[in-house]
Amino acid sequence: MLEAIRSMIEPSRAEPGCRFYQPSRDPEDSRVFFFYEIYDDEDAYVGHGESEHFRRYGLGEAIPLLESRERRFYVTVD
Repeated sequence: MLEAIRSMIEPSRAEPGCRFYQPSRDPEDSRVFFFYEIYDDEDAYVGHGESEHFRRYGLGEAIPLLESRERRFYVTVD
């Protein structure tokens, strides 16, 4: 799981429209991860989900290993 996540960091940060991409790991429970991601718009977010590295490492390796997955979406307050 951790290696799949590490493999996604650099290419995800290099995506067009990706402003911030930071996976984090709970220091008390190594099985818990948190991803903080900021994209320019919905198209950039969709592009991330369709990228080769996300399909390979996210969908192909990491996500099948998850016990659970919770996603929340927010909009910035400017």
